[in-house]
Amino acid sequence: MAAAATPSLLSPEAREREARRELWQKRLERARRSLEAYVAATRYPPESRPSREHPDEMELAEPERTRPLSAKGAEDGTSDVQLRLKQDKVFVVGDEAVLLTVACEDSRREPRTCSVVSAVAHEAEHMAGAGGVAGVPLVFGDDGRDGDAVAGDGMLTGRFQPSKQGFAMYSGTLRVDVRVRSGSVEDVTFFDVLYTPAPPATFTRRVRESLEGGSLDLYLAVQVRKAGRYVVSGRMDDEGGVPFASVSFNEELPEGLNEVKLSVFGKLIRDEAPTFPLVLRDVEGFLLKESGDPDRELMVTMRGPVHTTREYSLQQFSSAEWKSPERDRYTDELQKDVVEAQKQLDAVLAEKHGAQNQKPQP
Repeated sequence: MAAAATPSLLSPEAREREARRELWQKRLERARRSLEAYVAATRYPPESRPSREHPDEMELAEPERTRPLSAKGAEDGTSDVQLRLKQDKVFVVGDEAVLLTVACEDSRREPRTCSVVSAVAHEAEHMAGAGGVAGVPLVFGDDGRDGDAVAGDGMLTGRFQPSKQGFAMYSGTLRVDVRVRSGSVEDVTFFDVLYTPAPPATFTRRVRESLEGGSLDLYLAVQVRKAGRYVVSGRMDDEGGVPFASVSFNEELPEGLNEVKLSVFGKLIRDEAPTFPLVLRDVEGFLLKESGDPDRELMVTMRGPVHTTREYSLQQFSSAEWKSPERDRYTDELQKDVVEAQKQLDAVLAEKHGAQNQKPQP
């Protein structure tokens, strides 16, 4: 068999045809990948997803970060002191309190002397009308009291309870400015807290479960004070405490006693094969506001285990993929792209085949 002609030996028509073939071959491969990726990503509904997709969201937010005590000192090499900052929650509701922790360390994470010179809680500057409430001083200590875990461990802890410390009627972001000193170096850092003085709805902690349509549905009783769109999320662990899935709810609720459905999709259970019973834990929720800052009013989070399911066999759950009009519409559009690319590629290949079979004129 004769070797294929190199591009430089092809006629202009053949080179143009080969370019079109390569173009449609690439478009076909891209269209197939897009279709396969979309179908795989939407096997389960948005409100019931495997934990591996967002492992960082399987725990309640307890932000911890480090930063140089002095940016200038870090830049010019005169100080290697780092601040380690942590808060045990970001969202605070009603009479809840948040614990704020400050520690100093060097670049090798060895402890350094640390003291909080001052700390003041106030309305965050970006909030509309900020400054209407006077700042409130906070005390940080390392004496094993007021939330401090271990006395003398170098971790200075401040306890902030907005409802009891001047912000009972405030709703929005509160900022705690903290001035820290280590040796001769001193600078200011901050913590932010989103505060809701009165929750718009309350979890009653009553849960009922039901096997419906091949999925496991958990119904949480909620007493709603303000009607509106509520977003509720929870985490599911297997019997051994291994994170398995995240579940969520996003719907309108009227005033009064309601039920929020958190569904564990059947195919997700079949694919992941968790050991039963499952445990629903760390459920949080909020009322989504149409406008304004903040964009939500918080519910009191149900921390820790909330409900333990009954035991089921995997065969009791459906292996069918999620179906919805939206998914069908997107799948159809992506399939059209595949069909069109294949059609164009076939046409180019047929043209090429015809040219190759064409007998040369005498």
